[in-house]
Order: sequence, then C-alpha cells, then structure tokens
Amino acid sequence: MIRVMLADDHTILRQGLVSLLSKDADCTVVAEASNGLEAVEKAFETRPQVAVIDISMPELNGMEVVKRIHDKLPECKILVLTMHEEQEYVIHMVRAGASGYLLKDSASEELIDAVKALASGKTYYSQYAASVLATQYSQPDQEWQDPYKNLTQREREVFHLVVDGKTTKDIARALDISVKTAENHRGKVLEKLGVSNTAELVRYAAKHNLLV
Repeated sequence: MIRVMLADDHTILRQGLVSLLSKDADCTVVAEASNGLEAVEKAFETRPQVAVIDISMPELNGMEVVKRIHDKLPECKILVLTMHEEQEYVIHMVRAGASGYLLKDSASEELIDAVKALASGKTYYSQYAASVLATQYSQPDQEWQDPYKNLTQREREVFHLVVDGKTTKDIARALDISVKTAENHRGKVLEKLGVSNTAELVRYAAKHNLLV
C-alpha cells in the first residue's frame, strides 16, 4: 500500500481527494492537513511515501512546506497539486524538492497515476510543467532566485503571519514565543527583504507569488 498524505486548506476538495485515493486498492491516506504548519507536522509524524501538497495554504506557504519535508524526509516524494501554472511556481517548487507537479483541473485518473509514479521512484509533471522544466534545462543561465532570500525558517513563518495581517501579539501566540522575540523576528524579515513596513512586505509577497 502506498502511504499518502494530503494537504489542502479547502475542506471539500481535500475530502474529495481522500475519497478518490481511498477507492484505489494500492493507496491509503495516512494523514490530512488544512494548513502549511500542520502539513509539516503530520508529515514528520506519519512519514508518508507520497505527500500531495497545495501551494496556497494558510500559516506556511506550500513552497516552504515542500522544502521542509524534503530536507527532513528525503524519502518522501512530493506531488504539488495546485491551480497555479505560472512558470515561477513550477521552478521554485521543483527546486524546493517536489518530484511532481499537477494542476487541479487534471483528470482524477492522472492524480492516481502521479501518486503511483512517485511512489515507484519516478517523477510526474503535467504537460505544461514539463515544458517549463525543459525550457529551464535548455537555458541554464536563466537565474531563478529564492524569493525568501536568506530568511531563517522561523523568519519565514513570521513573514507569512505578517503578510496574513497578524499583529505582533498574534504572532507571539501562534509561535509560542515572547512578544519581544516576535518583534525582533519581524524586524529581521523587513531588513533582510529590503522593505520598511508591512504594506511593502505585502507588495513584496504579491510580486514574488508568495501570498497564500
């Protein structure tokens, strides 16, 4: 049986995916997550063979989720299932550690095929994603910078909480840290990304496709 984890903040869609995979004799869903932080925690707890991850999730962006899971659980193969088809997303997610990339309007049979392909050690990309990767391969001099730059893992969490409109007190509560520490992290985020306030940080997030 292929052990699968699903992470998507849309409950109806996630439940539909659980139902779809559960009907296949070769798959079993071992965990579900409705936000990015929960996805990372559930992956570490259940150690699935394949993790199906959405890009746009609250608490932690899918790109960071993929990176953390890949870094700690390299044996877990990650399939990105998203509505985003911009080439920046494809490149960044693959560089973060994804082994597959599918759009949400793909046929249900293709999702099952993708999960099985990843479980067997192969990759699986939609036609569009494969085209983007082929172009990148043929033009290796084209630079794709990490939009998070040199933010630490904690600073990336703070980044998304600030962009989500959370106050310093909200951030401290969510991350179980002091208000002073939360404020320090916020300051470091602004400094490292070269912005001076929350409004500029939100614009930065929008420009680099990091809004969740």
